[in-house]
Amino acid sequence: MSSSPDYRFYAAWLLIGSLLSALLWWLAPVLTPFLIAAVIAYVLSPLLRRLENLCGPTVPRFLLVLLCETVFLLLLVAFVGLIVPVLFKEAARLQTQLPVLLGQLQATLAPLLQNLGVDIQLDPQGIKDVVAVQTQALWHNGMDSVLASLRIGGSVALALIGNLVLIPVALFYLLMDGHHLLGHMREWLPRKAEPFVTDFVKEADAVLGEYVRGQLLVMLCLSVYYVAGLSLFGLSVAWPIGILTGLAVFVPYVGFGVGLLLAALSGFLEMAPMQAGLMLLVVFGIGQLLESFVLTPRLIGERIGLHPLVVIFALLAFGQLLGFVGVLIALPASAVLLVALRRLRERYFASRLYAG
Repeated sequence: MSSSPDYRFYAAWLLIGSLLSALLWWLAPVLTPFLIAAVIAYVLSPLLRRLENLCGPTVPRFLLVLLCETVFLLLLVAFVGLIVPVLFKEAARLQTQLPVLLGQLQATLAPLLQNLGVDIQLDPQGIKDVVAVQTQALWHNGMDSVLASLRIGGSVALALIGNLVLIPVALFYLLMDGHHLLGHMREWLPRKAEPFVTDFVKEADAVLGEYVRGQLLVMLCLSVYYVAGLSLFGLSVAWPIGILTGLAVFVPYVGFGVGLLLAALSGFLEMAPMQAGLMLLVVFGIGQLLESFVLTPRLIGERIGLHPLVVIFALLAFGQLLGFVGVLIALPASAVLLVALRRLRERYFASRLYAG
């Protein structure tokens, strides 16, 4: 019976954890910018520590924090500046060359369909007019929604502007005072639970560090591969699309899909349909195999120990709970949960309940 206080102790902490989880889920929309800032701060922390070791105490910490955040923001602006012109360029080309593409499609499919007894005639100019009308309608509807939001109270605009301002501010303070915040949180831990929590945090930090390093290597390798593969087929925008596809793989499946869509759009506008289809099949088919069966298992999966089925479930579950941000944090959060399950399994195997 002497172990009953231990069970009450763990039950109390389980109840506290459940209540905190419910509170976090309820406040998810408010916490989203802070969560994004926390993820970025965690990724930038190793760079900040290296700069501190390199510069020593002669350079104030806040200057190093500003340097890290400035470098990150410049890279983000460069990434957006690389992609946005490509999107506008391809959209303009699509509008002008849509009749040509539809004519090629008509010439290719019409004989095949006629052999099957189906007679379909496409009207390229009519389809172009419909697309133009629908595009303008979507643009006007979107602008009307934004203006309505501004008239009502500016909820959409204020939320967007607020997040754009709040994330860099939160990132600065997390980089500047994050170690102090962790120290204060540690002081609140019960003395009995402190060794367990400290060991758990260290193990989780090690697993997350392996995940971040592995993910960066995967992004680098895939960026080089997609740029090289698309360039070999002569795609004029191989560099921006290849870099986007490689860097966007940190969002599982979304990055690959966006890159494939942009490459398909550019390829069919520049090349013959057979050549564009062959490019997509070869480059993105091999790229997906390379990512799924070589790079991710070797550089990430083996380091954090997540089964592919667990990865798929984590993406769906976190996406359902937190939306797009949930997809972003699914794998690192699952890695932390894996550490917790390992600790729980060790305690279960050492308990009298398991021994009988």
